[in-house]
Amino acid sequence: MSISTETVGANAERARSHNRQMVLDRVRQAGQIGRAEIARGSGLSTQAVSNIISDLLSDGLISEQGRKATTRGQPPVQYGLNPVGGYAIGIEIRPDAIFATVLDLCGTPVASLRRTLAAHDLNGVTDAVVAAKSAIVEQAELPASKILGVGIVMPGPFGRTGLSGTGSELSIFHDISPTNWFTEALSIPVVVENDANAAAVAELVAGVASGFDTFACLYFGNGLGLGLIQGGRLVRGAFGNAGEIGHIPVTSKGRAVPLEAALSRLAVQNHLANAGFGIRSSDRLAEAYAARNAALMTWLDAAAEPLSHAITIIENMFDPDAVILGGAMPDAIFDHLISSVTLAERSVSNRPGRTTDRLLRGASGRMTGTLGAGALVINRAFTPRIAAVAR
Repeated sequence: MSISTETVGANAERARSHNRQMVLDRVRQAGQIGRAEIARGSGLSTQAVSNIISDLLSDGLISEQGRKATTRGQPPVQYGLNPVGGYAIGIEIRPDAIFATVLDLCGTPVASLRRTLAAHDLNGVTDAVVAAKSAIVEQAELPASKILGVGIVMPGPFGRTGLSGTGSELSIFHDISPTNWFTEALSIPVVVENDANAAAVAELVAGVASGFDTFACLYFGNGLGLGLIQGGRLVRGAFGNAGEIGHIPVTSKGRAVPLEAALSRLAVQNHLANAGFGIRSSDRLAEAYAARNAALMTWLDAAAEPLSHAITIIENMFDPDAVILGGAMPDAIFDHLISSVTLAERSVSNRPGRTTDRLLRGASGRMTGTLGAGALVINRAFTPRIAAVAR
C-alpha cells in the first residue's frame, strides 16, 4: 500500500487530483473493488467515485474485472488495475554502471538493461542516463503516451553535508538539483531519490513489505543506507538525507567504526581484497559463499555484531513492523546474516503475539535499487500529495 487506511478524500474540485490518486490506491490495495466499497472507505460520495472511475477507465489505468456475487440485488462491478495502462522507467546510477528497467502499472518488470558507466563527470553521467532511457523505451516498445515518468536513484547523501567526501555519494550533484537537471535532460517528469529510499519503495510496491504500513529497509549498496516507510510514506528528512545509518558508529572487533565500514558490499570487497581475493560481483560473492571461502566466512562472523547493533537501533528508534535487508548482495549471504543476528530482548519490536518476523530478506534481489527507481514513479501515481480538506 502507499497510504494509510485513515486517509480520506475531499469532494472539492480543487482536490480532484488527490481524490483520483486515492481511488487508484484503493483499487491497488484491494486488487478488485466496487464503487460503493471505495466510497465507504474513502469518505467520497458515490457520485464522486463514479466520476473518477469513469475517468480512470477512459485513461486505461483500470479495467472491469467482472461482478462480485451477492445474496441479493444486482452484483456490483469490480475494478482492478490495468497492468498495461501505464509504465514507469527506473534508472539506477551506480559507481561503475547504469541500470534501467521498465515496470508495468502493477510493478512487474517488463524490460531491463545494464550499461557500463565510462565517464564519471556530470556530462558523462547525464549522457549515459539519456542513452539508457532511450534504449529501454525502444527495447520495451513503449508509446510515449503510456510513460508515467522516470525514477532515478543514486547513492546519498544529497548536497554538501558533513558526510561529503566519504566516497559513497555522487559528488557531481552536490551543487545542483538532480531532479531539475534530469527533468530538463530527459524532457519528462522525473523523481530522484537515494538508493536506500528507492529500495524501500520497491519492497512496498511489489516486495515483502506489501502488507506493511511502517517498516525499515537496510540497503546494501556501495555503502549502507536505510529507507524508512512510515504510515505508507517515505521518511525523507528536511533535505532528503534521512536514513544515513552507514555513518553511525558501532562496535566491531572491540572498537568503534562507522557501520558501513564493517557492514556493506564495499566492506566485504575490501576484506576479501586484503586476503588476496579480488571478488567484486554478486555472482562471484555467491560462488565464494557456496565454496565457504574462509576469508568470506570470517567477514560474515565479524559482521554479526555490528548488524545486531544496527537492528536494535532501528527497532527502538522507529518501531517498524519489520526490518528488511536488501540490495546488491547474494540471497545466501543475506540469509546467513539474518540467521546470525542476535535480536535484542530490550527492544520495542520484541512483542508477544507477533505474526511476522522482525528481520526479513527483501524480495527485489540485486536489482532492488533499479526496481525501486521505477516503483517511485508508480507510488507517486497512487499517493495523494495534498491533505484532505474539510467537507
